[in-house]
Amino acid sequence: MSVEIVKPRIRGFICTNAHPIGCRQNVQNQVNHIKENFATKQSDLNVLVVGASTGYGLASRIALTWGYAAKSIGIFYERPASGKRTATAGYYNSAAFHQLSAQEGIFAESINGDAFSDEIKRDTVDRIKQRMGQIDVVVYSIAAPRRIHPRTGAEHNSVLKPIGQSYTSQTIDLNREVVTDVTLEAASDQEITDTVAVMGGEDLEFWVDALLAEDLLAQGATVVTYSYIGPELTWAIYRDGTIGKAKEDLETRVNALDKTLADKLGGSVYLSVNKAIVSQASMAIPVVPLYMSILNQIMDAKGINEAPIAQMGRLFTEHLGPDLSPTLDAEGRIRLDDRELRADVAAEIIERWGQINTDNFREISNYDGLQCSFRNLFGFDVDGIDYDEAIEIEVNFGFS
Repeated sequence: MSVEIVKPRIRGFICTNAHPIGCRQNVQNQVNHIKENFATKQSDLNVLVVGASTGYGLASRIALTWGYAAKSIGIFYERPASGKRTATAGYYNSAAFHQLSAQEGIFAESINGDAFSDEIKRDTVDRIKQRMGQIDVVVYSIAAPRRIHPRTGAEHNSVLKPIGQSYTSQTIDLNREVVTDVTLEAASDQEITDTVAVMGGEDLEFWVDALLAEDLLAQGATVVTYSYIGPELTWAIYRDGTIGKAKEDLETRVNALDKTLADKLGGSVYLSVNKAIVSQASMAIPVVPLYMSILNQIMDAKGINEAPIAQMGRLFTEHLGPDLSPTLDAEGRIRLDDRELRADVAAEIIERWGQINTDNFREISNYDGLQCSFRNLFGFDVDGIDYDEAIEIEVNFGFS
């Protein structure tokens, strides 16, 4: 047992600790959102969430659990507390999820390990067989910077770079808190290949193949994974960059898997294109934090901004779920980024982008709100928490 006063240790877009009580409150707030905005529908859904501890994956699990009383198994790769070192935020989030679901008698099981590995896939298959039967909904929401390929043993590291030529734009230097230019050099062929290996669709394909091989997907099963397109302002480093190549690979494999599931089970595989959100990954992408600071202020003013839990509530009550048929775009994708890409929002972003500088960025963007949202990810600056109180940092609620 280790009782500590936990204060944030943050530099730039890196936070090296987390607050267990703050993280628990974050999860409770998401549960409350679903309860307050969506009437719970009793169902017999069995759900697998790959990447279940933060962001859209955690929000998906919460939306399905408290929106449909779904049984779930979650996969994540998080670090527990050790000595005076706190656990990761995702670990605390998952502990809170287990505690809250247990209080309401809702079945939940989780596996803490590398979802890219064959070992974790085998463990998951075994637990589904023992505890759940067949899976009705698979959510795939991994955002990892590195992958050890389970078949070749090769190490792949993703990069955030443009393709073909270098790219210069303005960004916020999060350490100095100034608006400055940043130049990103073009990715090499190997860097493109590695990024696709980490962030593309091969691992999703491996998961679906593993479940199909053991007859663990129910008739009519739904698989959904997430992507991002964003405005033209970010395309050089996102849609047209290394990440974009990975997302193209993901989309191609989703389309092939959709045909496979339709033929074998009458099932479907969907790609949901979601709104930009504050995450450790997104804050690491040059240009994007400045863009999101402007975007969030504009969307807040219009009353159309959505946190991940609101997005996933909308996904699983308007598009995916028992007796629902999703609305798709011309490429067969679900579009939850519709509000972000509204013409009036885009026009205001372009106008402010041309005006913003170190002297005015706090006025014409919500940079301070962005920083608060980032700290919230790790359980800090959460309303109602006494951060001067010593707390137990070793937490475990029933997952291995």
